[in-house]
Amino acid sequence: MVYSVKAQVAVPLSDKIDQHIFTYHEIDCLEDAAGHYTINQVASPDLAAKFKPSTLSTPVTTNTNSVYWYRIRIANNPNTHNNWLLEFFDQTIDDVTVFSPDENHHYAAFHLGASHPFIQRLYQHKNFSININNQPEKTSVYYMRLKSHQPANVIVVLRSVSWFIHYALDEYFFFGIFYGMVLVFSLYNLVMFFAIRQIQYLYYILYNLSIGLYEMCADGIAYQFIWPNAPVWNQYAYGIALFLASIFALLFTQSLLYVRSKANRLNKVIWGVILLRSLFFVACLFFNKNWFAYKIIEIVPLSLAYFTGCRILYKGYRPARYFVIGYSFLLAGFMIKVLLALNVAWLPFGPVTHYSLSFCFVMEMLFISFAIGDKVRFLKTKKNQAQRNTIQQLRKNEELKDGINRMLEQQVTERTKELVEQSAVIEQQNEELKSVNMLLQQQAEEISRMNVLLEKDNIVLQTSIEKVTHDRVMSSDVDFEEFSRIYPDREACFKFLSDLKWEKGYACRKCGHTHYSNGHLPYSRRCSKCGYEESVIAYTILQNTRIPINKAFYMLFLVYSTKGKISSHKLSEILSIRQSTCWAYSARIKKVMDEKKKELRNAGHKGWSKLVLEPLAEDA
Repeated sequence: MVYSVKAQVAVPLSDKIDQHIFTYHEIDCLEDAAGHYTINQVASPDLAAKFKPSTLSTPVTTNTNSVYWYRIRIANNPNTHNNWLLEFFDQTIDDVTVFSPDENHHYAAFHLGASHPFIQRLYQHKNFSININNQPEKTSVYYMRLKSHQPANVIVVLRSVSWFIHYALDEYFFFGIFYGMVLVFSLYNLVMFFAIRQIQYLYYILYNLSIGLYEMCADGIAYQFIWPNAPVWNQYAYGIALFLASIFALLFTQSLLYVRSKANRLNKVIWGVILLRSLFFVACLFFNKNWFAYKIIEIVPLSLAYFTGCRILYKGYRPARYFVIGYSFLLAGFMIKVLLALNVAWLPFGPVTHYSLSFCFVMEMLFISFAIGDKVRFLKTKKNQAQRNTIQQLRKNEELKDGINRMLEQQVTERTKELVEQSAVIEQQNEELKSVNMLLQQQAEEISRMNVLLEKDNIVLQTSIEKVTHDRVMSSDVDFEEFSRIYPDREACFKFLSDLKWEKGYACRKCGHTHYSNGHLPYSRRCSKCGYEESVIAYTILQNTRIPINKAFYMLFLVYSTKGKISSHKLSEILSIRQSTCWAYSARIKKVMDEKKKELRNAGHKGWSKLVLEPLAEDA
């Protein structure tokens, strides 16, 4: 409804009416885009003609870069018995300057707003209020200059002082109830958190306190009682409170409804919204605090929490029903606030609509508490059912155990009876076995005597076989395969060298000490006094030899048995070693044989072993 063609209506002062809210044709508007107009300019005929009646029931300062001027007319009444004042409901407006006319048609400026220290207010009340002059003149014109960093609702109310006091007392009383309920619910859930140790209670406490802080910022209570000397907090404290409320609401939803296990995809969406909301909060805090004014974005986490509750309820989780009811109230309150911000004509301003969000939040707290209690009852019911199932299962187990025991007792009795009957038969058989055992014992003694004689014959035979084998191996025409039966591997060769090298006892080559311990290498010996370690091939013809030791043994044997006449080519063919290596090693052997001719003259088939101990180096 537009009243641009009608003259501005003056609101009369009357004792019959305690308060009046200015609306439509009762309040005129002028936008000062540059912000340079003064009261004299605004009151001049040129600019006075530019004022236009409000097209909304509640005017809104939509452009945060402009200054808005508003004009109201009050019809004075010298016969009224009340004192009157003007009050502004929106406590978020940064700066409100009210120009009040006096008897000489001069204007006195009164500075109000959230950017001014609270102590400067005429009335120590959350709303902005000034007294008006009930002058003898018939009509007084008041001008109001508004500047705010966020869109603001220009709710101007004419009230009698007596009604203002009555209204303020009632209002603060209900505020006390509301914030008291927030604290009570928070303390109750804090006790539950310490008792049950479930994180959902902590999330709900922080959510409640965040909502309470936002309501205090919106109502002006926080400015009055928490930071009266720090107006700068009014610029963004409500934005911080809304951010915390959104985050803890989603975290509480996740924890209360087991979203991760019941709807994992939805759980990921919630985490995504939490991340995006956090990024927007950081942008508002560090780049442009005016972005905090976009409260409409809270519809996203609120709708997501409500949808999550509906989804979990649809899946059969009954405690979600109270959650859905509670968030239905909160969503309704939020939508009412949105409609008020959009100045929907059919939704008039009043205490019910103004405090609708607070009322809906109380209902939400109540039903969320029911949801938490329902969840606890649900868990308790499941626990009791599990206990009953456990007890029932224990009873079944006990009955099964008794049945098995009775069956076992019966079987033991029957088996015992069978064993008694069989014991007589076994005893008779034992007697027969005793006589048989005596006969077997006699036979065993005879066999033992025969075994002793056979063992002696076996020893003599084994000795003869070993001697024949050794003599065969040590003959000049034995092949490498037969030779390897005596010296099959490195271990056997090292043992032979150890026995040959120290057959007369050990003496350290450094200090002469005769006590030793095992060294790091196989069959090596370490002096117990000086620690000198001597390997088994040190000071032998095999020292520094790179060919396998069993092949070196066989080459030594072949050169000795052929008296050095075997060629290096033949050795290479027999041992599968390069001819040059065979030539070098056979030359070493022949040299030692020349040096020990006298010792080898009557050595026989063991003479090749005397070539082993030829020292070739001074250290191992």
